[in-house]
Amino acid sequence: MNDRTQRLDYLRLLAQQYPNVRAASSEIIHLQAIQNLPKGTEHFMSDLHGEAEAFVHILNNASGAVREKVDAVLRDSLPADERAQLATLIYYPEEKLAELVATMSDPTEWYRITLSRLLEICRLCASKYTRAKVRRALPRWTGDIINELLNKNNDIYNKREYFDTVISSIIETDRAEPFIIAMCDLIKRLVVDHLHIVGDIFDRGPRADIIMDMLMAHHSVDIQWGNHDVLWMGAATGSRTCIATVLSNSMTYNNLDVIETGYGISLRPLALFADEIYRDRDVSCFQPRVSASSLSKTGFERAARMHKAIAVIQFKLEGLTIRRNPSFRMDDRLLLDKIDFEKKLVHLPTGDYPLLDHDFPTIDPADPYRLSPEEEQLMAQLKNSFLRSEKLQRHTRFLYSKGGLYKCYNGNLLFHGCIPMDEQGGFMQFEFGGQTLSGKALMDWCETVAREGYYAREGTPERQFGKDFLWFLWCGRHSPSFGRDHIATFERRLIADKSTWVEPKNPYYTYYEQDEVCVRILREFGLEGEHCHIVNGHIPVKSKDGESPIKGGGRLIVIDGGFCRAYQPTTGIAGYTLVFDSWGIHITAHEPFPGRETAIRDNKDILSTSMAFDRSEHRIRIRETDIGRALQRSIDDLKELLAAYRRGDLKEDDRER
Repeated sequence: MNDRTQRLDYLRLLAQQYPNVRAASSEIIHLQAIQNLPKGTEHFMSDLHGEAEAFVHILNNASGAVREKVDAVLRDSLPADERAQLATLIYYPEEKLAELVATMSDPTEWYRITLSRLLEICRLCASKYTRAKVRRALPRWTGDIINELLNKNNDIYNKREYFDTVISSIIETDRAEPFIIAMCDLIKRLVVDHLHIVGDIFDRGPRADIIMDMLMAHHSVDIQWGNHDVLWMGAATGSRTCIATVLSNSMTYNNLDVIETGYGISLRPLALFADEIYRDRDVSCFQPRVSASSLSKTGFERAARMHKAIAVIQFKLEGLTIRRNPSFRMDDRLLLDKIDFEKKLVHLPTGDYPLLDHDFPTIDPADPYRLSPEEEQLMAQLKNSFLRSEKLQRHTRFLYSKGGLYKCYNGNLLFHGCIPMDEQGGFMQFEFGGQTLSGKALMDWCETVAREGYYAREGTPERQFGKDFLWFLWCGRHSPSFGRDHIATFERRLIADKSTWVEPKNPYYTYYEQDEVCVRILREFGLEGEHCHIVNGHIPVKSKDGESPIKGGGRLIVIDGGFCRAYQPTTGIAGYTLVFDSWGIHITAHEPFPGRETAIRDNKDILSTSMAFDRSEHRIRIRETDIGRALQRSIDDLKELLAAYRRGDLKEDDRER
């Protein structure tokens, strides 16, 4: 079959959708018009770490973009405090509406004014989209009405009373509040066309599950997996190593709400096991990182016992995983067999170190990585609970469907950790499955194996290796989502000498300061041009020490600035976000969030400082984006179809459909 025949076969398929010249030309006109609209706004967030309240607020205010729209429309007619109140209403419409209306004896006029103001803001936000796209964003029950109001023209005399009557009828039928809520939600949806989450949704903060629920409800989102995300994905596959590590991390920060309340996983079996085995044992090295006053004395002691119980199991399971997978090159992390129980020390490559805790009743020195029968039973129960958590499984499937290790989008390369590099600045080579992998090929291979860990048939070698590999991505030597030589969990828990706590970073984190290295990384992923950038998370930017989030001569932006409260004393701020609109890229630094209640009650927004990072010389149109290039391919195909109709290669079907 020659190329012309293949092309005609394709055009015959296209003709089923556009059966005549009229249909094909109409679609060309439509697509070419879309090409000249301004590009939609992209919003980038990273390293959320379960901080649901702060995430929801920044999602709602779009890193200040919503307030910009409010100010643009109402700056000349409304004082700053009233604009702040209106912005809060848009962020939290149900809560703020209830608070405001409760203070009014007759809110009728307030409804009328507020509906009018929200409509003006909606019109501005909708002005860069087609009417069809705005219509699809409207809820069904309000769609026709809001659509009419959005297209109001004050110069059309014949419809002036019509529009006034619509507003009056909304109020008279007691539908003002649902319409206000719907318009607030529409504004937020229209302000941000697409959301990027550059990794680490899970761990440390209290409610990653709430963040996941919000992301699943978002109209357009992608996710680049962070090492904390792949760990939870591994736990959802039933990997005992990942399950034990997830629980150990949660115990460290006394962050059990996400386990028990969020995902409905009972920790009673672990509590009973810990009480039985470790009740009269030393657990001082495993106390949670919270003040004792935040828990009862009994609760604090039990939390430490539970933490020690699962940490010991974690160390054992990690050892078994390393032994199963020599390609991970992590034999030096087999530490339980390096313990000298008589001398109460551990042998490390750098020397012998006394152990702060050597009371491990379930460790057999002759076979230190073997789980006791009781530990085996406990892990079977926990594995069953993780596998049967419907919500966790639903969230994991979403991470797989919307996520990956990296993404190229509108000229930007997004990934969480690093592109592993060697000491000479070349792409680090890994030997897996008889292949030598580096750069983009490594990232693609890693993502494929990570998917096999969840989707390959249970009991197959692919499934087992995939589960183990998800753990490797979490903390394996120079894994692209981890980016360090090793994780020093054992040392931080059990050795006082802090020199053993060091977790050497991959050379990437030195070389990414160089413009030419960033250009080489971008080129590896097929991206070239002065407006191409790397968007990176994972390593918190220490702003208080003067560190800049902008690296590589402006080629790379790190947007992990301390979203997680645990990092904020180190970073000095509460995170960075990016906004990429039709005028360029803006980076925003955020102060710590005052809390949801304060934000609603006092109209307190997150204090943020925004600066233009890459200003475009002209307004960016859809034709210059990935979507625009896809539309152009469709236009070219349709033009070819038109030519085929006119030549007679294909016959038109003039029937209306």
